[in-house]
Order: sequence, then C-alpha cells, then structure tokens
Amino acid sequence: MKDFLWLFIVIATVMVFPICFFIRENPFDTTSFLSLEEKEMVAWQRARMQIIPGRTNHLETFKNMQKKLELLKNINTQILIGAPPLKKKLLTIGISSVQHSSGSYLLDTVQSLFVASSSSERKHFIVLVHLADPDPKWLGQMISNISTLFKPYIQARQLVVINTPLKNYLLLKDLKKNFHDTPAYVTFHFKQNMDYAFLMNFATNLSDYFLMIEDDVTCAPGFVTQIATAVSAWRNKPWLTLNFSPLGFTGKLFRTRDLPCLVHFLFLFYQKMPCVYLLTHFHDLLMEPAPIQFFPSLFQHMTNYSFFDSKFNSLKGKEIEENDPGSPSNPAASIYTNLKVANDSVLMNAYSLDKNFFYTKSAEAGSHLTVVLDVPAKVFQVQVLTGSHLKSKNQLEEGQVELGYDATNRVNDCDDYILLGLLENGTLNKQVLSDESGKKVKCVRLLVTATPPSGIIVRHINLWIK
Repeated sequence: MKDFLWLFIVIATVMVFPICFFIRENPFDTTSFLSLEEKEMVAWQRARMQIIPGRTNHLETFKNMQKKLELLKNINTQILIGAPPLKKKLLTIGISSVQHSSGSYLLDTVQSLFVASSSSERKHFIVLVHLADPDPKWLGQMISNISTLFKPYIQARQLVVINTPLKNYLLLKDLKKNFHDTPAYVTFHFKQNMDYAFLMNFATNLSDYFLMIEDDVTCAPGFVTQIATAVSAWRNKPWLTLNFSPLGFTGKLFRTRDLPCLVHFLFLFYQKMPCVYLLTHFHDLLMEPAPIQFFPSLFQHMTNYSFFDSKFNSLKGKEIEENDPGSPSNPAASIYTNLKVANDSVLMNAYSLDKNFFYTKSAEAGSHLTVVLDVPAKVFQVQVLTGSHLKSKNQLEEGQVELGYDATNRVNDCDDYILLGLLENGTLNKQVLSDESGKKVKCVRLLVTATPPSGIIVRHINLWIK
C-alpha cells in the first residue's frame, strides 16, 4: 500500500511541476485579475494543445477587461422599429448592416428569412437587425423601407430594428494595420467587430440560441427546422459554435448564454483582426472544440461581389446544393408499422419507386411507418408524399419525419431519433444536414402526431444517398 502511495505522489509531482514551472517562467501579470486556477487552465491549454505563443499572446491584455466592462454598462442601444417578444424564443437571427457604395441587399435578406420559413417556424424566432451606419439620411431611409415592407412581422414582434449611437464606440484612430491592408479596410473591419458586439449584447436575453448572418444572403427553405434538428442532435455534446455556412460570419450559431463572454472578447481585441479570425482565438481561449461545420450550407451569398473591397471574388464556394438532386436512390430496406394495413394494400408500396401507394383506413396519434435500411447510409435528402396525387385527399396533415441512428444493432428499429421536419400539406421535402463526422442514417420514420379524420395514403418515401 505504501509503495502504491509513493508511486502516486511521484506521478502527481511529475505532472504538476512542469505546469507550475511554466506559470512561474511565463507569468501573464501577477497583478492582473487572473487567478492561479485560471493561469493553470491556460498553462494546460498551451502544454496539451502545443499552441505556439503567438496565438495566446492576446491573453496578456486580459488585465484590461474590467475597464472594458464599464463600457458595456453604459451602452445606449436604441430600438428604432418593433418591440422584443413577450416570451423567450428559441432563436434570434442577428444581422448587422451598414451602407455600401455598391448597393444594399439587406431588405432582400430580411425578406428571404421570412419567405424561407413557414408560419409555424416563424413563431420560434425573432429577426434582430442592427443598423450600424451613423449616416442619418441612410438610417431614415432604411427605417422607412423596413417599416413599410415588413409591417406584419413588426406587429407580430418577429422583427426588431436597433441602432447604437457612434458615441458608444471605442476609438477607431491609430489602428494597427495587418499586412498591406489600407486604413479604410482596417477601420471597416474593426468597427464591424463592435457592430457585432453591440448586436449580440442586445440579443442576450431574447432567446435560447443566437444565429449570426451577414446582410447579403438568401436562405434555404426550412432552415429553422434544420437548425433545430441539428441543435437537438448535439444537445448532449460539447460545442461552442455550430456552423451552417462555411463563409464569413454567416450561419454561426451560439448559445445565448455564451454571448456575454464573446461580446467582451470582441471588445477586448477589436483592434487585432476581423471577427471571423477572432472567433478562432475565442475557441482556443476557452479550450472548446473547433466549430462544427454542417453541410450543405443553409445560406448563400446573393452576389460574389465584395461590398467593401469593391471587387469580385469567390464568395460562394460550396453553398446550397442544387434544388434538383436527381432520381431518388431508395436503397434496400424493410418497412415496419403499427398502422392497420387495408386488405388490398401492400406496405412496401410506400417505399417503391413506381406509381403504387400504401393505404391505411385509419390511424391514431403515435402511429408510425418506419423504413429500416439494410445498410446504414449517408442520406442527404428525404421526400415524403401523402394523399391522392389528383384530388389531394387522404393527406396526413399532422405528422413529422424523423431520422434514426443505431448503436446497438437493433433489427427493426433504431435507438436514437431526431426530428427532420413537419409535414406541410401532407408533404415533406428536405435536405439532411450532416456534420463532418458523416453519421449514417439507419431509419426514416413517418410519425402521426394527431389522429386524422380519415384514412391515409402514403404515396412515396424517397431517399437520396451519397
């Protein structure tokens, strides 16, 4: 027993001594607000992740945080249009916009957000627009346009427009240039860091999640459900940022509880680099996993013209996939259901690629029809069609489609399901977001959520796989 105790002490000493030595030899500032535990955490980060000193030098300026926090207490962000929701929402979609010499797409972006979402989806989010240009003429014109074009959404408390007076901004003089950046370029991006910080600061208590997009994007249909599905799938996993677009600051999702820390970080280092690069260092600082990237992108730039640089560049990349995915794949599978199968109906017709269909005379809430693939696959699109093709009768009006994953090799079911989307007018046609891990789908389940007044026709359950 004594030998074991001595062995434990030796191992502990070997592990702790290098960290303590690292802290003594590399002090941030013994008079700063960082506690010993915090210094140890940073030491662990640098020792374990082997981050080069240049990437963590910004930690030395953390002694300025208390002074910067005073700025946040005196922010005078004003509501120009609308009012915050009466109850906390699932999602706040944030946009910060200034005028551009080559034109503005802000109104088109806001329009796309509402058009690409259903009435039921719109109940779960609020659009927050930060008009961040101090020009009173531009502000007046944008206020007038937004008030006229989006009046129903404003009245429904689904759209709020804010502005932060220029006096709240930190100095934008004598800014440090990086590489061969022009002074105007530096000023634009460093002011943008504060624009985003003011926007996020206002959004902190409006919802559970915050989605940042830029002011020149169009949205994939059903993007809200797609994001909710991804959040559900990652609910028990560690993440700081979920990426729903690979470009710029568009499509970055955060928990609102993390926003105050990110706001402080942007204010501390607004003069260091553009926000998209600061986000990488923010992950390093908190020792959080790298952002999780989902494909395909839910947001597409409306143009490949760079507003600020006044030149064309490759902004689009691999964005939203084409609307036509080709013919469905429907790999080999079995079908299971607790629906009452009509005497003259064949269950497998629901999954066939011909004109046959499956019919059930009655259904109850909780009933299901589940396709179980013989071999799990990377499914990238799902289509479910119910009801008569000619008369639109016998549709399943209240139902949903779920994707199943299996870790226990169950024969006729899966042990983990996530929501893909709700049926609308008896149909669903959605792309399936997938992260870089490429998790494979084993089950596709059509679930009845409310007892229908009559029988149901399931014409097609179509799958596209990679």
